[in-house]
This record gives sequence, structure tokens and C-alpha cells, in this order.
Amino acid sequence: MRAEATGIASIPCPHRKVGRSEAFSYKMYLMSARGAPSVTSAAHDEKIREQLERILGSKTFHTVERLKRFLSFIVLETIEGRGDQLKEFVVGIQVFGKEASFDPRNDPIVRVQARRLRARLDRYYQEEGQNHELFIELPKGGYSAVFRTREAPAPKRSVTAALVSRNTILVLPFVDLSPEGNLGYLCKSIVQEIVNTLTGLESARVIAWETATPAKGASNHEVGGRPNAAAIVTGSLRKSGENLRITSQIIDGASGSYLWSENLDRMFGNQFQIQEEVAQTVLAKLRSDLSEGRSGIAVRKPTENLAAYNLYQQGRYYLNQRTEEGLRKAAEFFEKVIAEDPHYSQAYAGLADAYGLLGHYGVLSPAEVWTKTASNAAWAVLEDDDSSQAHTSLAHVKSTQDWDWKGAESEYLRAIQLDPRNATAHHWYAISCLAATGRLEQAADEMALAQALDPISSIIARDTAVISYYRRDFEEALEQCDHTIELNPHFSPAYWTLGLIQQQRGDFEEAAAAFQRALQLSPQSPRMQGALGRTYALWGKREQALEILEELHRLTKLRYVSPFEFASLQFALGEKEAGFEWLRKAFQDRCFELIALRVDPRFDEIKNEPAFLSLSSQLGI
Repeated sequence: MRAEATGIASIPCPHRKVGRSEAFSYKMYLMSARGAPSVTSAAHDEKIREQLERILGSKTFHTVERLKRFLSFIVLETIEGRGDQLKEFVVGIQVFGKEASFDPRNDPIVRVQARRLRARLDRYYQEEGQNHELFIELPKGGYSAVFRTREAPAPKRSVTAALVSRNTILVLPFVDLSPEGNLGYLCKSIVQEIVNTLTGLESARVIAWETATPAKGASNHEVGGRPNAAAIVTGSLRKSGENLRITSQIIDGASGSYLWSENLDRMFGNQFQIQEEVAQTVLAKLRSDLSEGRSGIAVRKPTENLAAYNLYQQGRYYLNQRTEEGLRKAAEFFEKVIAEDPHYSQAYAGLADAYGLLGHYGVLSPAEVWTKTASNAAWAVLEDDDSSQAHTSLAHVKSTQDWDWKGAESEYLRAIQLDPRNATAHHWYAISCLAATGRLEQAADEMALAQALDPISSIIARDTAVISYYRRDFEEALEQCDHTIELNPHFSPAYWTLGLIQQQRGDFEEAAAAFQRALQLSPQSPRMQGALGRTYALWGKREQALEILEELHRLTKLRYVSPFEFASLQFALGEKEAGFEWLRKAFQDRCFELIALRVDPRFDEIKNEPAFLSLSSQLGI
């Protein structure tokens, strides 16, 4: 059955799977649809088409080509009078390039993408389209678009009215407008201080959010993808010589109008004081309208040494980037912190984390980082047994390096007890302990907690997708991976995970595209190359897979390449004996990837073989 036989006007895309990054000529399609008989007035049709073009060209829909095709198709079919023919089968063939054998009962792609489209449209009308008169909607239960006009806009509200209506305060990133652009760490520290301080408002719900870094000079409240909020706190930093200007602002979440703005001019120096002063100024403004709340929160300072504190903040900033360069810089900064303050517990924890992640990401061999991670994590706890971060780092060493699952869990629970808001403790407890030991439902719950505590973390968002991947819920994993890429389009681990998901879904073309994008962002990464080679092997492109295998062997002369990458590629090539030989070497190295061996879908086909069972028993799970 061909698409033309359905009676639906065909959109100009081939009947094949279309990659995420493939462009679609929407304007040509819009123009080609004009002039056909319409069930509504010509003037109304024109307004709908204009609104559709605005949506397709918006920041909200900028990177989601599939959803653009989906929206274009259902809108234009509806205004041409064929909305009643928009069934799941038709959409699957016309929009997503499915074959005539497509069975919606077994392949939920249309339902999944419909949920994503509804969420994306809601976001658009909360953000960029908040003042638009015409709404385009996709109601649940069908695929015909619905068009309605907005009611008269509500009058501008004061901070008080906004807070009373929903009690939600959104803290957006402060923008670094300094000429050198090197104050990102201080921007993040100010935001953290504001969030901590505003939690003193008993009637308010405080959240922090970021989906993109605004360009210099961009309006701060134009950052897309944030949740709906009553009042929005944001600002910027400028530095000239030793003079620092911090601008803080409060924006009405409904209208986008500025309710309050104030500058604070200080000498660049005591950053503790600057952060607290900015936070207390924002708190005072909001509290004056609410006329309630606790007194300011006393923040425990991990050190009185300002130089050490500033270096530590920069170390954490680079650590969170999760790139090879960032992890190396993070280790350098934490070393400098310890030189400034040898009793700074969190600096030892940070150093343990940096070296541990350098091993986990395959930058350094496990043998190169073992002593550094273990000794620094243990020293962090010795310096401050009440530090949640220190116990989190020690727990991570016990799980990923020692495979001491009981010891790791005890340390994670201790860390969470000390600070229930420690997002990293919940995150690493889920990914390196609960998931590794097969408790995937509990791991999903912990990841949900971590994401609620730190919704702007790219790595937490990515690992939430990984947990769904381990649970074999590939559609949910795909959704979460898309969300991660929206948070940070330059985050290569997200594309690596996306590729793994598409491998399991059998979409090798998209898997290869994802790994190629990951390689663009992380050139020469053995992990990304190995994953691409595995895709080619599963896809039947043996020659390309063997070329990558040879390249990995060449790389071993220049840097560490995890035996795990060779093992997974050899298994995909059907070379089981070679695969198990490399897997044995991976166990000798105690490679990080092994902790998920029992739950990783890549090994489902061999998980019951004696050689696999013998090796995996070494994990002690």
C-alpha cells in the first residue's frame, strides 16, 4: 500500500527513514499547499499558515526536524479538509517514512512523537508565542490539528500578584558580559547563592533552570525551554579592571515585563560577600512584596581562604563540562586549591572526582587514576567527616573502582543523610550502585530526585536516559536524550547515548549519525569511534567496521584505549572468541564500563553464555 492510495496529499519527503539532522523544505510545502480548497475562510487559512511558519522558525522548534515535519503535515492536512483521515498509520508513513508494513500496535513512534509535539507546542506558547493570538494545538486522542484564538491578555502583574498565583520563583543563569568571558564560574556561584537564599521564603517554590547559554547582549528572559514560573530572577556581570558590576532583575513570568532591576558595583575581591549581598538584595525585594518568610539563611563556608574558594569554583565549573579538556583543567584547579588550603575537604573530593572521571571517560587508564582517586576521596572524609561531597566521592570510588557494593551504598546513604539536596549523591548512587546491582526501578527514582534537584545538569539528564536504556524502555530513553541535547547541544556524551539507543531500536542510520556528531564534538575519542564501528558491524557494513577497528589499534600507540571498546566491537562483528579475550583484558584493567555489564542491552545475546557468566561473576553482584 503506497501513501498516495490513502487520499492524503503527500508531503515532499521520500518514503524512508529521515535522519534527525536532515532538513525539510517547509516553506516550499506551505506554498505548494496554497490555493487548494479549504474548509475555512481564505483569510483564516492564511493566518494559520503564517502562524505555522512562525512556529517552525522559532527557537523552540529549531533543532527538532521530526516534529517540524509532523506539525506541518497535520496542520496543512487539517486546513485542506482532510483532518478526519489523519490516522496513526497515515502519519507513520507520510511523516516518519515508515514502510507499508508499518503496524502502529508494535511501533509506537507516532504516539511518542505526538506526546513530544504537544509538549513542544505548550513550551512555545509559554515562551516565544506567549503573546500570539492564534493557537495551534494537537489534542490527545487524534492527529487532526485544532486552531483557536487567545482570550484577551491578562493585565501586567506585580511581583506580589505573580507569587500569590503560583508561588514559583525561577532563577535563570546570570550572563557573563565581561570582555574576556571568564566569569562563568562566578555567575554560577551567584545563582547558587540566590537559590539557597530564596529557599528561606516559606511560601515559595524555588527552581533553577537553563537550556542554553544566551549570547552576549541577549535578553536574559529569552532563554528557551524553561518551566512556567510566576517570577523570574536573572542578571548579568560586567568587569572592567578590578571593578565589577552585578545587575539583578526580576521579570514577570506571564508578561515578560521587567518589574525590578538594580546594579551593585563592587571591587573584584571578596566573592563570598558579593554573592551574599546579591542574594540578600533579591530576597529583600521579593520578601517586601510577600511580607513573610524566614530570616536569611546562614551559609556554611567550606574555607575562609578566598583564593582557594575561587579556584575551587572554577574547578567545579570545568568538572561539570565532562570533556577531556575540562576534566584535566578541573584536576589542575583542585590541585591549586589544596596548595592554597591543605585542609579544604571539598577540594580533595573534587580532585578524586576529576581523576575518577578521567578514567571513566577513557582518557587515562584505570591504573593511572586508582591511587589518586582513592587517596583523595579518603582524605576528603578525614578532613571533614560531615561533608556530603566527601562521602559521595568515597562512595563513587568504592563502587566504580573497588566493586564494593555494600560499602558504596553505605557511603552514598551517609552522603544523602548529610545533605538530602546533594544532586550528585543521588545521581551517582543511581548510576554506579543501584543500576549496577540490577535495581533499576530504584535507580530511576533516585535519578528523578537528582534531576529535580539539578534540572540544568547535562550529565544528570543524560544518565536519566541511560537508566531508561538499561530498563529497555528505549522510547523513554530517546525522549530523555532529546531533552539532554536541548539542554546542551554540544554535549558529546548525549549523542553517544543517543547512538546506543538507536542501535537497540535497529535504526543504524541514525545511530551512525549520532556517533559521528559525538566524534565532531570529541575528536579522536576511542569510545565514540568504537561505538561507531559497532554500529557499522551491526548494520552489515563490515569493511567500515574493520577500518575503525584498525584505527583503534593505531590509537593504542598514542593513548589509552579501553579493552572494552575492542570487546564490544568484536562481539558485533560476530567474533566471539576475540570479544571474550578483550573482555578478559577489560576485567584485568577493571574498566569503568564493566559495572553495568549485567544490565547493558549490548550484551543481551551473550549474557547466558558460560564465558560471560564466569567473567561477570568477578563483579561480585
